[in-house]
Amino acid sequence: PEEGAPMESVERIEAVSGGLAGDRYERGTGYYTPFDVCEVTFVAGEALDAIREEVDIDLSGGEHRRNVVTRGVDLSELLDARFRIGDATFEGTRPRPPCRHVEETAGFDGLMDALRDRGGICADVVDPGEFGVGDAVEYVEDRSFNADGLAAAIEERRE
Repeated sequence: PEEGAPMESVERIEAVSGGLAGDRYERGTGYYTPFDVCEVTFVAGEALDAIREEVDIDLSGGEHRRNVVTRGVDLSELLDARFRIGDATFEGTRPRPPCRHVEETAGFDGLMDALRDRGGICADVVDPGEFGVGDAVEYVEDRSFNADGLAAAIEERRE
């Protein structure tokens, strides 16, 4: 959808270089383009459940503005790691904190505070591919900084 438009739920999607095919950030039309772009955003479904229970805000319509909702996955473990969903491989890059824009677009006072420390993560597309609802999240490798990891990354880029 366009910047500010309601999120659209799909059963399957193609991860492409730069994000998800057709997504506003992949097209370069998102609210934060070009300053603070996450190729793909993930949020834990359990966090959304907790927000509904704690502050009575229902985000099941995508008002959280994240691309992918996971279940049974500790997203913090995917930071600095590569992971696969379906045919696509991603690399977790950083936490995705909530922002005032999400709260204003959703129209829920207090949403930014409710999402604090559970706003999900950003990830880059490493290997494009299709994935969909029900596909498992599979941990591929840790990419956090260490001497062996740095040497492997340098060697990988030379090839």
